[in-house]
Amino acid sequence: MSTPLGPAAALRRIAFLLERAREPTHRVAAFRTAAAVVDALPEGELDRRIRTRTLTDLRGIGPKTGAAIVQAHAGDVPEYLARLEESHAELVPLADDVAEFRSALRGDLHTHSDWSDGGSPIREMAEAAISLGHEYMALTDHSPRLTVANGLTTQRLERQLDVVAELNEELGPFRILTGIECDINVDGSLDQTDELLGRLDVVVASVHSDLRAESAAMTERMLAAVANPHTDVLGHCTGRLLIPREQREGRRQRPRPESAFDAEAVFSACVEHGTAVEINSRPERLDPPLRLLALAVELGCQFAIDTDAHAPGQLDWQGNGCERAVETGVDVDRVVNTWTADELLDWTVG
Repeated sequence: MSTPLGPAAALRRIAFLLERAREPTHRVAAFRTAAAVVDALPEGELDRRIRTRTLTDLRGIGPKTGAAIVQAHAGDVPEYLARLEESHAELVPLADDVAEFRSALRGDLHTHSDWSDGGSPIREMAEAAISLGHEYMALTDHSPRLTVANGLTTQRLERQLDVVAELNEELGPFRILTGIECDINVDGSLDQTDELLGRLDVVVASVHSDLRAESAAMTERMLAAVANPHTDVLGHCTGRLLIPREQREGRRQRPRPESAFDAEAVFSACVEHGTAVEINSRPERLDPPLRLLALAVELGCQFAIDTDAHAPGQLDWQGNGCERAVETGVDVDRVVNTWTADELLDWTVG
């Protein structure tokens, strides 16, 4: 039987076992969604909800997920999880492999703060990363073109670099790596000046617009970005959204399908140019899909298992990416954020 886990971790383990046991998708999604809700709760709110018996008033938490949360919060193994592990004992070693893989990660290369569309200050994100045992966190707020996400102009990004330098003086030996999630323009160029990109530790390049473009056009666009010497990580490559998600100012994004592109060509270019493929751990993304992730493994890509976190609690989502890495046979040594900060920066500079 499993050792006791925190509420969100217990919910994710349940979802993992349900998925591998080929239970209905909606049942798996219920536990993943509940884990995301728990992750996003402010400090002390879970205690209050349990004490006042209002946990299931939260959208996304029902009687079964709520019971598992209460039991895990009390330090017990949830009854639902115990039954699953007894019924599907053959899957438990795989779940343990996921936990071992997760323990090898030293940091996160895709995070957001309230400087763009995140909900928390940089310090709070860093302190949450420290509490998870991370050694570093790349701060990758959005680039100027993505105005809907309050993308940083050149001037704002330069100011952010000064703020990060000051925080690093205070938070050492933990390191906030300077970075950006840079929009890939329609012509494949990156949405920031070469001079400023050259000053950053980590550049995640992602497509956020014209997602329904023809495959040939999208492929050329991504190939150009991957070949850019400033690009370190190709972010959420298909752009898919599996479930609706809330955005700033009450906006709600609907699910969307994958963008069409020649995955073999793009992943081969990642190998050629030393660009890591992101395994995006957000529950609504889980990008790339397993079939494409398996292809990237086969072609010899390197990977970054990232959360794309927009709030402190979301930094614990890396387990989602680790599940997918284990399932598709990703070698832990090919995951760049298992490396030390110095090793990682040697790679990004190179």
